[in-house]
Amino acid sequence: MVENVPVKTLEHNGLTIEGYSRAAVQTYWRVPELNVGFDLGAQPWSFMGTETWFVSHGHLDHIAALPVYVARRRMMKMEPPTIYLPTVAVKPVEQILKSFTRLDRGRLPVNLVPIEPGMEIELSREYVVTTVATKHTVPSMGFVIWQRRNKLKAEYQGLEGHEIRDLRQAGTEVTEELRDPVLAYLGDSAPPGLDDNPVMYEAKILICELTFVAPGHRKEKIHKFGHIHLDDIVERRERFKNELVIASHLSTRYHENSVRKMVTKALPDMLDGRLQLWL
Repeated sequence: MVENVPVKTLEHNGLTIEGYSRAAVQTYWRVPELNVGFDLGAQPWSFMGTETWFVSHGHLDHIAALPVYVARRRMMKMEPPTIYLPTVAVKPVEQILKSFTRLDRGRLPVNLVPIEPGMEIELSREYVVTTVATKHTVPSMGFVIWQRRNKLKAEYQGLEGHEIRDLRQAGTEVTEELRDPVLAYLGDSAPPGLDDNPVMYEAKILICELTFVAPGHRKEKIHKFGHIHLDDIVERRERFKNELVIASHLSTRYHENSVRKMVTKALPDMLDGRLQLWL
């Protein structure tokens, strides 16, 4: 396998989280079991087979590899991918692809789907994605993957099988859909991206940005530019009900050892062992 960019891997509760993120450099994630990815700041060769992507916003470190990804799939004679991205980004991306087509003299077949906050996209019979508004310097969105299942309604749970069958045949809806948030992806966002979307704190897995960690970096300025500081995590530690919190998108101003030192000082228990630094 060609290893053209770094990829870290972590498995949790039957799902594999793969990717890498560093502020102003590149951000890309995927969950192979669900055949879905988030952001295309770079495009690992191994990610090419994933055909559905959700782009959080139009900054280059999150979208620059989109033409490369589309071209590689065409070259390998794969079906055109489907890429969901904020409505305001669709036309600029179309123009970029047209420019690359003129340069490369090769088609770039892709299905670009505009999205807005509050939408629901079906991945499969079992999984759906919902979109939420986040707070960044350009229009941006986060995403929540829900696992859904049908369960017999409480009022029918004591019935025999033939009784349930008869109710169904009579047109009675005997089941109800239950949903569990299995993964939330924040993208780049100031704290309101979390606070305004409580499901971010409840999903089993949360991929959360943590761009700044040094005490000397002022939160007010960081929030203005649509990012999160370590102090924001500390202040909200009781709200994180997630089984796993992946903190990513660290600023390149910091060395990895400095990040670990400052985070473990502020959160010695690492959120009861649930916080993972993606460095």
